Amino acid sequence: MAKYLVIVESPAKVKTIKKFLGNNYEVCASNGHVRDLPKSTLGIDPENGYEPKYITIRGKGDILANLRKEVKKAEKIYLATDPDREGEAISWHLLYALKLNDQKDKKVYRITFNEITKNAVKDSLKNAREINMNLVDAQQARRALDRMVGYRISPLLWSKIKRGLSAGRVQSVALRIICDREAEIEAFVPQEYWTLEANLKLEGEKKPIVAKYHGKGKEKAEISSEEQMNAILKDLEGVDFEVNEMKKGERVKKAPLPFTTSTLQQEASKVLNFSTQKTMRLAQQLYEGVDIKGEGTVGLITYLRTDSTRVSDEAEVMAHEYITKKYGEEYAATVVRENKNNQKIQDAHEAIRPTDLNREPLAIKDELPRDLFRLYQLIWKRFAACRMAPAKFETTSVKIGAGEHVFTLSASRRLFDGFMSVYVQEDEKEVENKLSKELAVGSRLTLDTFDPKQHFTQPPAHYTEASLVRALEELGIGRPSTYAPTITTILARRYIGKENKNLFVTELGEVVNKMMMDAFPSIVDVNFTANMEALLDGVEEGSIKWKTIIENFYPDLDEAVKQAEASLAEVKIADEVTDEICEVCGKNMVIKYGPHGKFLACPGFPDCRFTKQYLEKIGVPCPKCGKEVVIRKTQKGRRYFGCEGYPECDFMSWQKPAVDAK
Repeated sequence: MAKYLVIVESPAKVKTIKKFLGNNYEVCASNGHVRDLPKSTLGIDPENGYEPKYITIRGKGDILANLRKEVKKAEKIYLATDPDREGEAISWHLLYALKLNDQKDKKVYRITFNEITKNAVKDSLKNAREINMNLVDAQQARRALDRMVGYRISPLLWSKIKRGLSAGRVQSVALRIICDREAEIEAFVPQEYWTLEANLKLEGEKKPIVAKYHGKGKEKAEISSEEQMNAILKDLEGVDFEVNEMKKGERVKKAPLPFTTSTLQQEASKVLNFSTQKTMRLAQQLYEGVDIKGEGTVGLITYLRTDSTRVSDEAEVMAHEYITKKYGEEYAATVVRENKNNQKIQDAHEAIRPTDLNREPLAIKDELPRDLFRLYQLIWKRFAACRMAPAKFETTSVKIGAGEHVFTLSASRRLFDGFMSVYVQEDEKEVENKLSKELAVGSRLTLDTFDPKQHFTQPPAHYTEASLVRALEELGIGRPSTYAPTITTILARRYIGKENKNLFVTELGEVVNKMMMDAFPSIVDVNFTANMEALLDGVEEGSIKWKTIIENFYPDLDEAVKQAEASLAEVKIADEVTDEICEVCGKNMVIKYGPHGKFLACPGFPDCRFTKQYLEKIGVPCPKCGKEVVIRKTQKGRRYFGCEGYPECDFMSWQKPAVDAK
């Protein structure tokens, strides 16, 4: 009979950990949380010291009954849930749900491991400890705050807008960030500018050298109109082109930092086109264990929710040995790059890395589904690269005189590939640009052609999932475990849509955001939310009592909700009668509100089911034909401006046209 019981969160870990521990250990799973606040009520009592009321989650009765049987048989119980706030809270809830506090004859321990490997699991048993109540309280505070915001504000959205909506402490700020960017894009006014390139030939060379116009003397010129460009071209008529200055240098490109949750989500989005949710789901599988031929079930990566770039001493040694053997001594890093910029790092866990660098992706490719392999390969390459030497480049910058004017060109040649032999970030690919060996100070060049180009400044880019995660991290909003669920929630609520990776706000999202901004400015305030995260970190560190945060937060929220209930007018977004006539039955059509915003419907429903797109006029004439410009939507709900005369007139723009556009 097993003497010791180990309780983990996920059933996927059970087989792997049982294999490491042998017959004296029974391993069971709690399947996540076993207790939570009730769904039907707030679950936190403001009249009784803000005491939370926890109940057994529906459907967990059988799991708990089975765990109680196993507890009776065991001498020692090890709570081995995930190594973070949430995992600590699950262990604490198990302690109470299984009445382990009352088991005087049994010893109860908390163990954590950052990777599911034999050494890590066995070491965790040697370092067993008590439950860390600071971590538990930090989770309780976060859960209570989220519950208060969701349960007090969501009913207001139902009554004022439509049922099924929700507000959230982090999701509402994320929505606001996207709305603010959308407003910037719409308000953007393009500015004209010009660039000039000269295609120059060196005697004896067939391929022209492309030099960029710099300006007169040392001053860099900004060319903002065709007139300015024509004046410069006139000035350059008949001038000689000669190399005045050549500077050679060396540039070092440092290896990237290992992955955190945020950077993994960003890079997987850019390189693999994965959503944040998909990245986390696949990373969870890699962490919990995958069946590898000859090895059984093996955890391939370390814990996936982390904001630290720290790496354990054992992993440092493993990386150095692997790189030296595989690539040579000169490829191994002598100085490891550290992240010194982010003050919000908790450093509770290591960075995300392979559990064994010797387990090369190609060696196990046949054992993994395609997407799982691609994510593992990305993590493996990034970690190998982060412990490798920097890449080195020889740089050359050239200044070419043309009368009073100056053209410049630069080139680079890779001297040593270093980490780039393994990994190159998607947005930092180096393009080698070699110059002719004959080019030197005093070299005369012949003009082949000028290439003047007109450009317009571009509006800020729409957020993608990757750039939104980066923004949330930089602003200190949310934590590694919340980025993916936050984005998933606002997409599911249809507050935002996604098109070609770009996130854009829907009409419903605009309405919800406006109401939140009007009624609950502090909830959607970026600084307020970031400060709240800092307070939760303070609870984790033991410097702040968790109920102090709740006591200070709830009365203000309660007051704001009462004021909003009294002052907010109901948002009329449905059943407005229009002048549009139903093409089937002749009734005046009304504006209804659907998942993608407003549309026109016959009021005779269900007898008449005719509907059509609602086109809102903006009071601007079409720059092509003079008819009205209307707001249209793509199939996924992204808003753009088009002519009401479509398809006869094909005008469309993402930016609102100016009133005097014609």
